[in-house]
Amino acid sequence: MLKLFAKHKPVKLRSYKGDKKYGVAAKDVKELLQKGCKLLQLPLPGAHVCLYSDGTKVTEEFFTTLPVNTELVLLSKDQTWSGVVCDIGRLLSTDQHGDDLIEAAKGLLYDEHSPKRRKILTDLLLNLEDKSELESREEDEDWFQGVDTRFKTKSAYMKFNCESRIRGYIKEVDDVTRTIQKAKVRAEFLKSSKCLADMLKTAKYNGSYFDRTEKEPNRLCTREGWFTCQGSFDMDMCQSLHSINPYGSRESRIVFSTWNLDHRIEKKRTVVPALLEALQTHKSTEINLNYFYRLLFTRENLKLVHIVCHKKGAHNLSCDTKKIFRQASKADQGNQKTKGRKRRLK
Repeated sequence: MLKLFAKHKPVKLRSYKGDKKYGVAAKDVKELLQKGCKLLQLPLPGAHVCLYSDGTKVTEEFFTTLPVNTELVLLSKDQTWSGVVCDIGRLLSTDQHGDDLIEAAKGLLYDEHSPKRRKILTDLLLNLEDKSELESREEDEDWFQGVDTRFKTKSAYMKFNCESRIRGYIKEVDDVTRTIQKAKVRAEFLKSSKCLADMLKTAKYNGSYFDRTEKEPNRLCTREGWFTCQGSFDMDMCQSLHSINPYGSRESRIVFSTWNLDHRIEKKRTVVPALLEALQTHKSTEINLNYFYRLLFTRENLKLVHIVCHKKGAHNLSCDTKKIFRQASKADQGNQKTKGRKRRLK
């Protein structure tokens, strides 16, 4: 009896469109096709089996070399299988992320032992269980776990999240004041800092960047809430095409906190020191604070990047010296010329 059983090789068999796997034992491909077609209700003429992983057709000779419980796909006469990519393609070809797809992915994950494929299935499940279309706390209570009760919608919290990050930048500017020794320079720096803070407050701390309800020019995400990594400071785009939807699930919201709003021209190493240097010899009214505001707090100098794309080394980019100081208006130039003529008359 044991000898007879040893001649039968157990495999995992599934159909082209099905996600469920069936255990089937057969002594050869002919018997496997007979049992498989009967089990999955497929016509036997022209039926064939392939490796699920890469689509290699299983011949009688190849069948003898297969490891126990190899995953195979049973195909009818006109069907072809090119490997795991077929499954991914079928999933991506539909916008209906229903419960059946989620359950199928969970089933595959439960039986999967390959670390790489487990990672793929885990990421796929994370996106399949997306609830980004839900907005209020009542609709998606799980998303709001750990979020202050004053926030009733996802967009309101995401806007606050962005505001908090950018508020931190103005605090870093204020902290520099304590390091300035000269009272006159310190006073001018305080004036500049307050002016920048007022400009930022008027712009509502640019919280619109994370708010999907804002108009497109003002937000960094799609209307559905998808954010795309903009790549490291020295790249035009993200080479890995990182993307995330923090509106989709609590886990995605938490992971998104590791993404950075990175200053291309660095805030601490370059922008703030340039402002301080300019104030050593000039009054705050002579500084082009609009330029420094854009560098510190706006998309002109900020890039949203995945933590992997965030390069912490020196960026070696400088401020534009032509934009640091205000350009004198024609009225100011006229007044200066008038004063000069009066001095000559005296």
